[in-house]
Amino acid sequence: MKTTDPLAGVMAFLAVAESSSFTKAAESLDIGRATVGAQIRMLEERLGVRLLQRSTRAVSLTEAGKAYREALNGLTDQVGEAERVATSLQTENVGRLKITASPDLGPIHIAPVIARYLNENPGVSIELQLSNGIADLIGNGYDLAIRGALAVEPTLIARKIGASALSVSASPDYLARYGAPMDPKDLMVHACLHFSEVRWGRVWRFEKNGEIANVPIRIAFENNSGSTLLAAAVAGAGIVLLPAFVAGPAIRDGALVPVLADWTLPIIPLQAAYPANRNIARKVRRFVEMLAQDFASHLDLR
Repeated sequence: MKTTDPLAGVMAFLAVAESSSFTKAAESLDIGRATVGAQIRMLEERLGVRLLQRSTRAVSLTEAGKAYREALNGLTDQVGEAERVATSLQTENVGRLKITASPDLGPIHIAPVIARYLNENPGVSIELQLSNGIADLIGNGYDLAIRGALAVEPTLIARKIGASALSVSASPDYLARYGAPMDPKDLMVHACLHFSEVRWGRVWRFEKNGEIANVPIRIAFENNSGSTLLAAAVAGAGIVLLPAFVAGPAIRDGALVPVLADWTLPIIPLQAAYPANRNIARKVRRFVEMLAQDFASHLDLR
């Protein structure tokens, strides 16, 4: 077998130099004897010197071979350590984990999982970038993206880790002043607070008993932050459409009151996406598992 990898020839040379045998060198490297010979010949051709004296009975180092071996002293151990480090990043929870996630998920729902993960895995450090945009995972070096309703590229694998229902709500103060909409079309005369990055645009979609209502809303306030829209709604700015993982606590506390509750709105699938590679690092798999477990126990994420 031919090779253009000079290191393969170096390791073959060192194995022969150590054992004074092509056969023993092949066994230690777990390759064929002919491969060892071919790699060393290519190495000698590249260097332009003979490194080994070969005879039918023995193999010995030439003067150049002895000098070359001395110069390579410790390389085998270094290569072994390099392989151990690389393998550990795949099979152990060590190294750096770079994540991108929605700003509305990060502080409340992801940060606590990160804290538990770091306590469990002290050999890992985490970088979390919060953005609503769909990041180029591979190009930007991300290990993992956590999003709602991801448009997954062929080079990525997506795992559903939860779901969150959308709801329409407003503060008691707003409803006392303007009344509650009785039909989705009533929203056209209400002040609506709109998340600017929804994929279906400035239309809110409702369904009831097979009837579909796509309502072009009157936007009073538009923003790309769910938590900002939540604060505006609680302060009485208007009617807001938000997922349960943003609005759920405010609704349960009475700060917001659901409206049009007899109509169904879309459910947002929450997904973890990572590069499509058979050798997914263990640290990535473990973080996704912890996230899925945590989301499954959360009222607003399942």
